[in-house]
Amino acid sequence: MRFWLYTAPADMRKGFDGLAGLVRNGLGDDPLRGDVFVFISRSRVQIKLLYWDGDGYVLFSKRLERGRFDMPASTGASRSLRRDELLMLLEGVRLVDTRRKDRYNRP
Repeated sequence: MRFWLYTAPADMRKGFDGLAGLVRNGLGDDPLRGDVFVFISRSRVQIKLLYWDGDGYVLFSKRLERGRFDMPASTGASRSLRRDELLMLLEGVRLVDTRRKDRYNRP
C-alpha cells in the first residue's frame, strides 16, 4: 500500500466522489488501485484520507481543535509518503524536523 499527499489545498466539503475526482483529474491517477490519498484543507486544520478497499471507498477524516497539520514541501501535484510519515503527520510531528536512521529496506 502506498500513500500519496495531494499538495494543493483541498475543499473539505468534498466526499467520496469529489475526492476521487480530485485523484482522477488533479493527479491523473486511479483512485481504485488501492493506494491511500491524503488531502489537507487550506486552513490545515482538517485532513481526509481516501482509500478503495476493493468493494467501496473508505474515508477517514480528522479535524484539529487546536494547531495545524504540517504541509510537507513538494514541487508537484502529489508527494509520496511513507507509512511512518503519514502517522507522524496525523500526530502533529513536523516532517521537516525529523531524520530517519539508515535501516534495511527490502527492495
